[in-house]
Amino acid sequence: MKAAFYKGTRPGLAGIYNRLVRWWTQSEYSHVELVLSTGRAWSASFADGGVRNKLIDFDTKNWFLIDLPPELEQGAEAWFRAHRGAKYDLLGNLQFVVAPIPHSQRRWFCSEAVAAALGIPAPWRYSPGTLASALTLLSKDPLDVIDELEVAA
Repeated sequence: MKAAFYKGTRPGLAGIYNRLVRWWTQSEYSHVELVLSTGRAWSASFADGGVRNKLIDFDTKNWFLIDLPPELEQGAEAWFRAHRGAKYDLLGNLQFVVAPIPHSQRRWFCSEAVAAALGIPAPWRYSPGTLASALTLLSKDPLDVIDELEVAA
């Protein structure tokens, strides 16, 4: 299982949104997908109307992939199946611009949905960039993380 973070720019209005999200969140990512071992990608997408799954070509020119622990896959897939069809949370996504906007219990934006599926507390707090930072830790050996912290100190 992998998390795929979008660093490309789509054409038209969607591209303006990609740039705006990256600029506002000070990140190189504007969207995230959770890619299961089957190759199916799950997320919440404004363009697709909310929580859904589909096949995507994850060209590394436009996507950054983070390997995730395989033991998280079953629970994450179950979360997405239970929430399939839930609407996109555009208002909640705006909390990164106009805080505090309360999060919805029935609507989801991409990074919030992926964080929730992985069991991360307070998933509405994560933009694609902050989620990428958090998940990078999951993909590393804990001893490597300790070594990096010691070097940084």
